[in-house]
Amino acid sequence: MANAWKREHSKTQKLLSPKTLLSLLILILILILYLCFSFLSPKNPTFIPTTASYKTQISTQNVPIPPFNCRNSPQSHPIIANQVENLKYPFIYSLADLGSLPDKPHKNIVRLLKGKPFRRPDISATVQDFLEGKNRDGFFVDVGANVGMASFAAAVMGFRVLAFEPVLENLQRICDGIWFNRIEELITVFEAAASDRNVNITFHKLVGRLDNSAVSAVGAKLAFKSNEEIAVQVRSILLDEVIPESEPVLLLKIDVQGWEYHVLKGAKKLLSRKKGEAPYLIYEEDERLLQASNTTAKEIRDFLSSLGYTHCTQHGTDAHCTKN
Repeated sequence: MANAWKREHSKTQKLLSPKTLLSLLILILILILYLCFSFLSPKNPTFIPTTASYKTQISTQNVPIPPFNCRNSPQSHPIIANQVENLKYPFIYSLADLGSLPDKPHKNIVRLLKGKPFRRPDISATVQDFLEGKNRDGFFVDVGANVGMASFAAAVMGFRVLAFEPVLENLQRICDGIWFNRIEELITVFEAAASDRNVNITFHKLVGRLDNSAVSAVGAKLAFKSNEEIAVQVRSILLDEVIPESEPVLLLKIDVQGWEYHVLKGAKKLLSRKKGEAPYLIYEEDERLLQASNTTAKEIRDFLSSLGYTHCTQHGTDAHCTKN
């Protein structure tokens, strides 16, 4: 009996180790947050309570696919959202991936539990710095919108936004942010991957890292080889078939995990606009991701140069290009 008690006592000590207690505490706090958001959410949690409005948006009558309708989209659960830190024009966005709960929660969940805002996304600051002082008649085009961190940064400044995102889970979070930030009249969202062809293409979603999902399976798993990858069919669309030539575009941002060249080729008319009317261009230029999609940085630079984008500067893995 004495030995049996010792064995049970040893098991109890192991179950109540500091690491286990910390994990349980984090899980309990997350459940409390979830319940709080559930009580604060609308009585009918199936739909985001936005209203259809096209007062400031482009005409979509001749577009191959209709805009994504947040009102008819199932709402994401759970919703964990917060304001970002250190932006002149702050906004709220909702996480798409919560991390491996309870052992390794997303870093922004940890910040939330500590009473801190979400970490400021670099692209949000870049977008706001560029748009500061610009005429609000122009559009910001966000290709690879993810959960809307760049789109929201522009919309809360009063700019109209066209956002392209093929991953449903990310689209749901964009809808969350549209409601939280009260910007439903400024953002038009398309459930599509921008490309150079109007077809259905295979897209590879990376479980646990939806921001790394890509057209290329190799590109999707490049940095996260252990994550599960799921292949799905998504629509692709040309930017030139969505954006009328009469509409001004101030900024075009592309972050599509190596598919940038195809997006640019599908926007040839937009990029061929004369100096002063052609958009400022920001795109991810990661050579490893580009090679996974059978393209190179040089191929992109040569293409852009042929359209008059002869001045490009490197900012980390991003390239910023203008017409001189």
